[in-house]
Amino acid sequence: MITPTPLMRLVTGFWSFKTLAVAVELDLFTRIAGGRVVTVADLRDELGLADRPADMLLAACASLGLLDRDGDGYRNSAIAEEFLVAGRPYYFGGQVRYCDVKTYLPWHRIGEALRDDRPLTWDPDTDRSAFETGDPAMLAEFWEAMFSTSIFTARTLASAYDFGPHSRLLDVGGGGGAYPIELCRNFGHLKAAVLDLPHVCEIAAGKIAAAGLADRIETVPGDFRADPALPAGYDVLLLSMILHDWDEATNRDLLAKCYAALPPDGVLIISELLLNADRTGPAEAALMGMNMIVETEGGRNYSDVEYATWLTETGFADVRVVPLNAPGANGVVIARKP
Repeated sequence: MITPTPLMRLVTGFWSFKTLAVAVELDLFTRIAGGRVVTVADLRDELGLADRPADMLLAACASLGLLDRDGDGYRNSAIAEEFLVAGRPYYFGGQVRYCDVKTYLPWHRIGEALRDDRPLTWDPDTDRSAFETGDPAMLAEFWEAMFSTSIFTARTLASAYDFGPHSRLLDVGGGGGAYPIELCRNFGHLKAAVLDLPHVCEIAAGKIAAAGLADRIETVPGDFRADPALPAGYDVLLLSMILHDWDEATNRDLLAKCYAALPPDGVLIISELLLNADRTGPAEAALMGMNMIVETEGGRNYSDVEYATWLTETGFADVRVVPLNAPGANGVVIARKP
């Protein structure tokens, strides 16, 4: 018998997110890292909560698989210990904080964004793009979110694609440098560069230095949209979570720049949440497309077929798709310059 239960899950979906968000805000998972068990009384005393909210927070986190019951208390589940403890290599808290602070309230006005076809998280009348907002705090949250999503996605890519034949990688619009950092960790011969806006390169340089890879990864200040050409001298180019931010014309122009910059047999890798050919999912790609309505002027999520068409029409050959299972991408589209 058909029931409205699936609809109820959709209606209350924000309950789950906000429970996760407030737990990250309170540093719950970092407080109890390393196997520590916390009781309702412990949480009450440490956070200054009353018994009822302390009890409900712990129970809710356990119901979501974020905590495990241990005697009279709770401890981090495996996923929380791995990804929600500050300072861990694949810490995901940046993405949680960014969505909570920057996009959650604008999503309340999604109808307005659909009717006006205009972003809600920044003002196109005063800012050139979402990546150049005048609020330094919000920019810091954004790039930290991108890094925390990208670092594990890059780890997944390192397992799915062999960078052994390549020697120099250019990460176009590489943000905080998560992909080059993770890929250079996995492929000891690889050298890389991050191409991004000057203020983003400063962030990337700090991340690269902290990873101990300043001798193998450099930053290249630039603007892949405005600059007439991309730097040459790299045999593999990466576009990770870039193309969904822009319209088709902008993307085709960028692919042409990539083609011109690559040597013969050079490879371009597009890492994205890909829609299927008939545009019915998967949900993470389709809903990211809705988020592009909220956050960008022309962005949307595209299918692997669309990317393959653009690449072939640009001149690339041997286009193929490799599936991924990662927070920032469900696949990569790989193409070679003949």
